[in-house]
Amino acid sequence: MQQDSDILGFTRVRRVAPIGIATHGGRAKCLQRLIRLDLPVPETVAISFDMVHRLAEGELFDIAALLRVFGERPLLSVRPSSEDPDWGGPGAILNIGMNDQRQSELAAKYGQHTADRLYLEFVQTYSVNVERVDAELFEFDGSVDLGDAVRAAKVAYLEETGEDFPQDPAVQLGQVLRSMARAWEGTTARLLRQAKGAPADAGLGLVVQAMSLALGDGECGHGVVQLVDGETGAPGTYGTYKRHTPAIDPHNAPSMPLASESEKSFQYDQPELFRAIVEATQLCRHRLRDEMELKFTIDNGELRVLDAIRVPRSSRAGLRVAVQLAEDGIIPRHEAILRVPARSLTELLHPRVDPLARRAVVAHGIAASPGGACGRIVFTSSAAQAHEARGEACILVRRETAPEDIRGMHSSVGVLTERGGVTSHAAVIARGMGVPCVVGASIRINTRAGTVTLEDGRELKEGDILTIDGTAGEALMGEAKMLPPAKDHWYLTLMDWADSIRDLGVRANADTPTDAAMARDFKAEGIGLCRTEHMFFEGDRLTVMREMIFADGNNDRREAIARLLPMQRSDFIELFRIMEGLPVCIRLFDPPLHEFLPSDRRGARELADALDRPLSEVTRRIEWLSEFNPMLGMRGVRLGITFPEIYEMQARAIFEATIEASKSGRAVVPEIMIPLVSAKREVELVKTQIDGVAAAVRNETGADFTYRLGVMVETPRAALRADEIAQHAAFLSFGTNDLTQMTYGLSRDDAGRFMNAYVQQGVFPEDPFHTLDTEGVGELLEIGAARGRKSSPNLTLAVCGEHGGNPESIAFCRAAGFDYVSCSPFRVPVARLAAAQLVAAEIK
Repeated sequence: MQQDSDILGFTRVRRVAPIGIATHGGRAKCLQRLIRLDLPVPETVAISFDMVHRLAEGELFDIAALLRVFGERPLLSVRPSSEDPDWGGPGAILNIGMNDQRQSELAAKYGQHTADRLYLEFVQTYSVNVERVDAELFEFDGSVDLGDAVRAAKVAYLEETGEDFPQDPAVQLGQVLRSMARAWEGTTARLLRQAKGAPADAGLGLVVQAMSLALGDGECGHGVVQLVDGETGAPGTYGTYKRHTPAIDPHNAPSMPLASESEKSFQYDQPELFRAIVEATQLCRHRLRDEMELKFTIDNGELRVLDAIRVPRSSRAGLRVAVQLAEDGIIPRHEAILRVPARSLTELLHPRVDPLARRAVVAHGIAASPGGACGRIVFTSSAAQAHEARGEACILVRRETAPEDIRGMHSSVGVLTERGGVTSHAAVIARGMGVPCVVGASIRINTRAGTVTLEDGRELKEGDILTIDGTAGEALMGEAKMLPPAKDHWYLTLMDWADSIRDLGVRANADTPTDAAMARDFKAEGIGLCRTEHMFFEGDRLTVMREMIFADGNNDRREAIARLLPMQRSDFIELFRIMEGLPVCIRLFDPPLHEFLPSDRRGARELADALDRPLSEVTRRIEWLSEFNPMLGMRGVRLGITFPEIYEMQARAIFEATIEASKSGRAVVPEIMIPLVSAKREVELVKTQIDGVAAAVRNETGADFTYRLGVMVETPRAALRADEIAQHAAFLSFGTNDLTQMTYGLSRDDAGRFMNAYVQQGVFPEDPFHTLDTEGVGELLEIGAARGRKSSPNLTLAVCGEHGGNPESIAFCRAAGFDYVSCSPFRVPVARLAAAQLVAAEIK
């Protein structure tokens, strides 16, 4: 009967039966492995994906032949067996085969109470899950006699279906199999499992197994056991055991701990059986190569193993388990690397909201920066800074953030915005800082009233306490329970293994010394993007920037810029010293000048006072500098060519900092990156300018130094003309945030308003600001990389947009021949592990 599954529609699970995960599912294969380990598994039959699909379409095989495998009048269970247990499936159905005759037989053997209980459970389960009868019709008060409840349940079944409750076990089993097959192929189930990453055509197998009732006169009961804690991964013996007696419903029987020093534990009460259970679980760990949860029964003192599944585990436990299995020699290191989802590291490196704690969710949004934080609501950056000065944690709540909010974001433990997407200003800056952030939230902010209206209509005011869960994209009322980050031995060991095999570089986007120190701590291999404009938003520097913007002529402008020079130089010296021996790529000034000016009348009046200029003049200058579409206006290299003194000052600051930092450590080789290039001539002009400053600094100081000049590819034209641009550049670093915006013609700050609808309706497979569009934007990257390398074979290629921390995007970059990716510091470990997994998959 082992080889006739194509004819009969099922396969008896034995040592040599043709059972495969891709044909019968993981549960069926696991049960076969348990049998091969000589564990006492009850008789089991597996039904293949193909047969389940045919069952859903109405075909039915010889159920009588299947029943004969189990002997005379068996009681059976049916459970799902999908390829991946995380994909779910219909619930198990037990006690199939219960009917009036079996009720009488069991009553004579085990007592009427037990027989009635088993029958009632089956009638309820069958009616609700197979015939889809309303569950409320089968809810009975605890005072009702079980025999009366069975009769009432059968009457309810008759009234709802027009038929008597089926007595033929073959009919019962056939209907159960059909029902579970149809449930799997239903629209709702398909959407649910696709949300878990399952393919649309994922198959389902079914496992039919003899029930182990455990109702004898000797020791009887059922339980579960596992050898690690599912939350921490710490070793131990965890589980429960419920002892059966004929007079007690096993579902309501008191549980005893499987292992403890208490005399009431199963370990103390039944030491030999306890030892057998633990040994069976250890055997599964070694031979199935994972931490397993065993479900078992004790039937008259005999152990029966019903099933074994992977221990459900948190991200923290999953990492520890993978490393421990490798350290114990059960799996190789490269497999341990593959077993830890790269994205799960974000949960480990931040404080996070306890997933088991009660959650009072009051707003949903986009999970923009992971981690959890709790604090008092503030609506302005100045209020955030005041709270920080008093040592009070605060959450910055804004309609959307702007560059002038950076100081407030630094002072906050979390950020919540009404608008924005995954690459909005708030999202990008928060990720770089490692601050939990939720954007595009379902809230309404009234800045005048100082209130935020939540999903349910409640209003919160400044000072009210709120918790941000940046991992889940939720805001919670009040102070939620938090868990600390876990940068422990297990994490460090796994990352060392990952770094030992990966062949793609990983740098960090870091704008400040604090960011650089964090990048170094996360073992970034340098800075791939330092956005120098973020250095100008501090109080004293912002004032000088505004004086420069309002300068009446070149001389006044140069005088103001000269005051910025020592500030920039000191920043770069500190960056170079922190990143000693590692490359630092500095992007020259990029944003439009209006971002440094106030956006409201109050701010304009304060600026007029500071500059001692008429308010009307300040207002006119702000209006003149404002652009209809600043993303496409006078910014980046256009600003550097129009006001060359800005780039000259920055280049001088970089070179003087290089000389100073090199005195106390290894020689620094800075990388200077020109932003928003679209034409070769732009690079030629800036290169001439930078080379001239370098020559002047060498003459003035008598010191020699080297540097590399490169281009940030953010426009489609730059990608298409990469062969020309590469002639004047040592590297091309693709800024995929802006490149995606320009390729799609979408604003990353506004796309969140419709992106969910687009993804749901299949317009885009994913949000292109979250996952790199390999077809459109990716083709531009491939074209730019190929043309650039053809023109300059030694050209360094990199990606420095937020996609650089995305595992799927990293796979694309490696395949396209890029040298490194750069991402926010907290995403560096994710990128390191994702890059290593690409190599580990090839080893496997």
